[in-house]
Amino acid sequence: MKRLAASLILTGLLCGPAAAACLSQSEARAAVNSGQARPLGAVQGQAGGQIVKAQLCVEGGRYVYRLSVLVNGKVTTKVISAN
Repeated sequence: MKRLAASLILTGLLCGPAAAACLSQSEARAAVNSGQARPLGAVQGQAGGQIVKAQLCVEGGRYVYRLSVLVNGKVTTKVISAN
């Protein structure tokens, strides 16, 4: 697990601050189960609308959720901290 986190953080650093390395479902589940990232349900209230897609990513050395959120009939992208 430490190797995975280090690899993802390194990938984020090499790709620049704006780049995000999104995790597979199994990697995301492992990050949540290990306590490195909060579950999606814990940040759901911060979305401001109906979540239609969610990805757990490493961005700038921290875990974030990249969310597609339906607000007033339009889908917008929101990035919310998962730490």
